[in-house]
Amino acid sequence: MTTDDVLLRRARDADAHAAADVWLRSYATALPTVHCAHDEADVRDWFARVLVPQYETWLAATRSSVVGLMVLNGRELKQLYLEPEWRGRGLGDRFMSLAKQQPNGLSLWTFQINGPARRFYQRHGFVEVERTDGQRNDEREPDIRYVWQPQT
Repeated sequence: MTTDDVLLRRARDADAHAAADVWLRSYATALPTVHCAHDEADVRDWFARVLVPQYETWLAATRSSVVGLMVLNGRELKQLYLEPEWRGRGLGDRFMSLAKQQPNGLSLWTFQINGPARRFYQRHGFVEVERTDGQRNDEREPDIRYVWQPQT
């Protein structure tokens, strides 16, 4: 299956469980040394109660499964996670094109330890504007805030 077989669409309430599963698998693979501050039940509840109904949540879906997700809250890119076997196949680029339709730019946070994510965002024109020691995030993991501004 290729990325041409994947549809980007808005998530519906019924998609919350599948989206949470993608998040859990992706997080475990991409961040094996970062303690997840919430158990699986809490993550699924968070997707069902908060992310899908309250935010602009997009999915990358094949005919049979969800393979990626992106969550926007206005100018903030809250989440971008792909099934591990779908990384490096252009889905992240497609999500980024969609996110960059925000006319006033975007900001996001990522962990300092997540080199692949940092390179991805930098490749897409995001600029580092802040580093923290992690005391403001649930994982207590040092992080970086990036900002992207559209060309004028």
